[in-house]
Amino acid sequence: MALTINPDTYNQLLIKFQPKVIETEAEYQEYGDILIELMMNTNRSEEETAILKLISALIKEYDEKQEQPEPATPHDILEHLMEEHNMKQVDLVGKIGSKGVVSEVVNGKRSISKSQAKTLAEMFHVSPALFI
Repeated sequence: MALTINPDTYNQLLIKFQPKVIETEAEYQEYGDILIELMMNTNRSEEETAILKLISALIKEYDEKQEQPEPATPHDILEHLMEEHNMKQVDLVGKIGSKGVVSEVVNGKRSISKSQAKTLAEMFHVSPALFI
């Protein structure tokens, strides 16, 4: 059963909201406000529901186009955890290797081994998978 939309009412809503492809953060915020306004209307007409779906699709499209940050590398995670715990490289010496090994690991010149990952995980109370 197809919904019947009144073209005149729908056109008035198009004029009121003027939906278009979202290109800026300001437009994204504006459309978010419109979406909330339409969702709060418990007596929404078929035409308003159609506009709500259109605005939702435009917001979703904008969200999908936004750049996703690169995932953190094991070395990024180690660096962050060391900073959060006010640790220096010297604090890892003897726990995950010699001074030279620690320097290479912390500076990303050497991969973190499984045994080092387990040790670091115990030290920082996190999963070893973060370092592998």
